[in-house]
Parts: sequence; structure tokens; C-alpha cells
Amino acid sequence: MPTQPLVIVFDVNETLSDMAPLAEAFAQTGAPRELAKLWFATLLRDGFALTASGDNKAFAAIGAEALRTLLAAEGISGDLDAAVERIMTAMQNLSLHPDVPGGVSALAAAGHRLVTLTNGASANTDRLLVAAGIRDKFELLLSVEDAPAWKPAKAAYEYAAASAGVDPSGMLLVAVHPWDIHGAAKAGLRTAWINRTGARYPSYFQAPDIVIPALTGLPAVLAV
Repeated sequence: MPTQPLVIVFDVNETLSDMAPLAEAFAQTGAPRELAKLWFATLLRDGFALTASGDNKAFAAIGAEALRTLLAAEGISGDLDAAVERIMTAMQNLSLHPDVPGGVSALAAAGHRLVTLTNGASANTDRLLVAAGIRDKFELLLSVEDAPAWKPAKAAYEYAAASAGVDPSGMLLVAVHPWDIHGAAKAGLRTAWINRTGARYPSYFQAPDIVIPALTGLPAVLAV
């Protein structure tokens, strides 16, 4: 197994983007700040359920409808559509985690091919990377909207490998989500888990090949 993969594929939401500011967007609509985490978990749950049943729906469409349901349950007064629009706009205008630009630049400088694979829209990934000045480090910005299924379905990772022109075994997935690590490992990719919070990795998922506290630590690990 190679120590330096030909292609490094990054998850985007929470892995590259810092979603903490979403809590403020929820607060501005009159909703509890902690509803942001429940909303994202609900969005993923419903996206995974659709994938398991053979469907592939757009991230934004699921997110907006799930958001409308949660905000209505909270009894949010005023224009519900405006509240949904405020939060979805905030989701599209997030910034990178502080460790990402340096880590990405170092990986690119080491000669790795970098791509992204998101359950969201590639246009949002492009906006995120352009704003941070590192769009040029990435060869491909991929979305499961163009794949047979959402991650963590095997077909999503196979789509990424085919798009990059490599075998899955020549790829390394970088993600903060254990479910994504597990799916990629089952599809034959090597995996690197960014554990920024010191969380415990669930024993029921296949363990990552690499564990790092920040993306800046990955280049040195791969250079060994």
C-alpha cells in the first residue's frame, strides 16, 4: 500500500468549512443556536435514507425542507421563508477552518493531486475555496449530484475515482465524519480522520488509517 496516495479527496462540509457560524444565523431567526446541529444531522439522516432507498436528491432541497419543518416546530414567528433563506444563504457563505489553507498548500506543494467530493453542490465548494485563495490547488470539485448516490454509498467514491482516473486504492479520503471514513474504507480507499475536537471514534465503523488533529499534520504523515 503506497505511503503517498496519488489523489487526496476531501469531504467539504465540516471537514473544510467551519459550520460554527450557522448557529448565529439560527439565532437571528429567533431559533435556538443549538438547532443548527440538529438541522444538519436531520439533513444527513434524510439524505442517507433517500440514498438507501435508491434516490438521489439535492442537498439544498432536503436542507431547506428539513429547515422549514424544524423552524415551524420551534414556533418561529414572522416570515418562515425568509428565515429559511437566511440560514441557507449562511450555509453557502461559510469560511474554511484555520488549519485548511496551510494544510492544502503543503499537500499540493508535495505533489499530491487534490480533489473534493461533497454531498452538497460543487458551486458552493468553488465559492468556499475561491474566497480562501486556494481554488487553484484543486484539480476537481466533485459533487454526488453527478454520482449515482450520496456518500457513504460505495458508488459515490467509485465516481470520484473514475473522475480522477485512478483506482480507489490509489486515493485517500480526508474527512471529519466517521461515517464518511467508513464508507470510503469499504470502497477501497485509504482514509485520514481529522479529529479537531478530541472525539472518540465509533468502534462500529472501520477505523481510519491516519488520525490527525488538524489538516496541517497530514503532509508530514504522508512523507514518512
